[in-house]
Amino acid sequence: MRNIRAVVWDVDDTLFDYTTADREGMRAHLAAEGLLAGYGSAEEALIRWREATDQQWARFAAGEIGFQAQRRDRVRVFLGAELTDNEADVWFQRYVGHYEAAWSLFPDVVPVLDALAASHRHAVLSNSSLHVQNRKLRVLGLHDRFETILCAAELGVSKPQAAAFLAACESLDLPPHEVAYVGDHPEIDGRGAADAGLLSVWIDRHGGRAVVEAPSGRHRIASLAELPALLGADTRFGAPSTFG
Repeated sequence: MRNIRAVVWDVDDTLFDYTTADREGMRAHLAAEGLLAGYGSAEEALIRWREATDQQWARFAAGEIGFQAQRRDRVRVFLGAELTDNEADVWFQRYVGHYEAAWSLFPDVVPVLDALAASHRHAVLSNSSLHVQNRKLRVLGLHDRFETILCAAELGVSKPQAAAFLAACESLDLPPHEVAYVGDHPEIDGRGAADAGLLSVWIDRHGGRAVVEAPSGRHRIASLAELPALLGADTRFGAPSTFG
């Protein structure tokens, strides 16, 4: 069994409930902008926003455009309008106000970080930007739990590329086989971490309770409550777990 000394975390839809915040924030934003009627239904509008987001994020991850450019193009594609950079930025910032009002952690996050605080070191590797994730983690009360926070926009390389995961290991001065990576995407996080030599843990919150080990060293969990056992972590001084 590996001796795992550190856990590197994804943020969005792993620690932070991004999908719910994005959906509820956009719903409130479209209502405030008077745009819901133009999309047939709120659900249709939200699907279109998600498609625009996924499309432009893929371009950013591939290095085709910068972080701010993908935000602007999300707005242009969604609205079907030719906007200046400033117009797109202002529209996106109005959305951000509603999105941030809906921010929340998943309920299993703080208990697992508490359970692993004494036994493992912790860091973040995100495909976002430091400006965005530093602020988010501070607002959510998690920032000081991590030794280092690395993001693709500043690294110049993104998951699932091995270089991104290896940069996180290097920041901790640990070899990959002593580091676990926890993320919500089976390919970007799960396959990427495994291919880079880390212990790969895919948090699949919608797939039912399971811990599955594949030959590649990938694991699947349905709740972060399963993580300490997977890592072989003892609770602090034998104390019972704080999970209900």
